[in-house]
Amino acid sequence: MLRIAVPNKGSLAETAAVMLTEAGYATRRDPKELHLIDARNGVEFFYLRPRDIATYVGSGALDVGLTGRDLLLDSGSTATEIEALGFGDSTFRFAGPEGRFAQLDDLQGVRVATSYPGLVGDFLRSAGVEATLVHLDGAVESAVRLGVADAVADVVSTGTTLRKAGLEIFGPVILESTAVLIGNGDEKPGLATLRRRLQGVLVARQYVLLDYDLPVALLEQATAVAGGIESPTISPLRDPEWVAVRVMIKREETNDIMDALYELGARAILVSAIHAARL
Repeated sequence: MLRIAVPNKGSLAETAAVMLTEAGYATRRDPKELHLIDARNGVEFFYLRPRDIATYVGSGALDVGLTGRDLLLDSGSTATEIEALGFGDSTFRFAGPEGRFAQLDDLQGVRVATSYPGLVGDFLRSAGVEATLVHLDGAVESAVRLGVADAVADVVSTGTTLRKAGLEIFGPVILESTAVLIGNGDEKPGLATLRRRLQGVLVARQYVLLDYDLPVALLEQATAVAGGIESPTISPLRDPEWVAVRVMIKREETNDIMDALYELGARAILVSAIHAARL
């Protein structure tokens, strides 16, 4: 069986479980359950601390895993990223007291608090900056106020938490992280199916089906508005002057394309969700 590591808690856990369910795999019912066999699909799931997943996969104890890119890079594991999964986005930045730091070089010789010493240490070394890393498990924004560090490196969304702690963001982005599928280089049976299914979920989330009726004379113009993945499906209607068109479009572009097609002359414009896909 293909052995898959899945986050057992934290921000990635729930979304990873939903994605696997949409991909047709069994998921645990009891949040305390740490092991699940999905015999129908030939896989075993191991529910682990998100920080440990890269270590298990890199060692070969497990075949693949779902975790964060940040956790993979911070672990120092030999596991590698296979592909991004489209959720769990986060940005890592440096922050310090207002007015004290302006650029990365200003961190030379100071103390930097972080929950990701491997990730941040590698970034600083690659930039030629020597700093003392203070490893904290969380709430690093308090480190400066409490005198434990001079600056921090942490996940930033809006920056509100940092500002409340009297800190401001500076310097370059350390990492744009996201949830990823990781492996150890072994092409185990079932891995290709897992990847294809996860990609199908991503397609279903990113695209919709658009159906509309259109005068034949306007077909070329309509195709220029929405060409689809390969090309639209065209079906004849009872009126020989009209055709029915079906095309896949990006979900985020739906209303703009509908408006453009209506102005062109399309009618009976309908949008349908995609529940599963294989491209």
